[in-house]
Amino acid sequence: MNMKSIGIIGVGNMGLPMLKALHRAGFQVTARDLRSDAETAAREAGARIAASARDLAASSDMILVVVVDAGQIEDALFREAEPAAQGWRPGTLVALCSTISPEDAERLAAHVVAAGAEVLDAPVSGGPVRAEAGQLSLMLAGSDDVLKRAEPVLSALGNKRFRVSNHPGDGARMKLVNNLLAGINLAAGAEVLALGESLGLDPQIMLAVLGASSGQSWIVDERMPRAFAGDFAARAHARILLKDVTLAVGMAREAGSESTLGEPALDLFRETVERGWGAEDDAVLLRTARQRITESFARIKSDGESD
Repeated sequence: MNMKSIGIIGVGNMGLPMLKALHRAGFQVTARDLRSDAETAAREAGARIAASARDLAASSDMILVVVVDAGQIEDALFREAEPAAQGWRPGTLVALCSTISPEDAERLAAHVVAAGAEVLDAPVSGGPVRAEAGQLSLMLAGSDDVLKRAEPVLSALGNKRFRVSNHPGDGARMKLVNNLLAGINLAAGAEVLALGESLGLDPQIMLAVLGASSGQSWIVDERMPRAFAGDFAARAHARILLKDVTLAVGMAREAGSESTLGEPALDLFRETVERGWGAEDDAVLLRTARQRITESFARIKSDGESD
């Protein structure tokens, strides 16, 4: 089966720029989303809009599922009134691109195969800008044949493609290891930059020094400049990275381990969402870190006056 017609289920922050990259590469793209505004944006980007997941699957050689969580994947593929599984043909390739638990990836992959399609565990990383440029990092787990067939699509999406294993579920494991480090780095960056700011250091000088020194981190370089500019328009929602870090810490616990750095990072993400900032960009962790420092200073002052 040639990979000419691609369906994308979920055309939000990541799915839409991935759609644009595929359209630019010459693929015929069909989109499906439960939100009418997302489908409008996909249509404007050159995609055909499917009436249902079944309709999308019927016209697609490969289906990319780019939704929030495992429940949404299961709904779109198997549980909707007209799910994708009712429309795909033998040999249709389904790529699971969302960040989900390894157990869910294994379970969903087995369900896809049992329903007559082929499957690729294919989480992605890099953010919307790199997605639209076709410069994502892809963590791939699947058979040799599946990877060979998917290569034209994968090469249009990512310039860094990593074969993790031939076992679906390992892509999810690799993605959670990556996102755990990203979450730790972002939480640490927010904390130290908020601390430096409270000590009177210039934010722009701090960013320049950290970006050129041993404290450098891609996610800090990418997020914190706009955080200091007060730009928290969501490119990557804080609640999404909370979900990812929660899954990663849970994966460690299931393995009988403990993420001694992941747990406090998770606390910062959880507090950010509890403060009502989950729909904002995850750069908003800087605001939480600032609030923590303000409250800490106030507590120390109060304790000193009590003494």
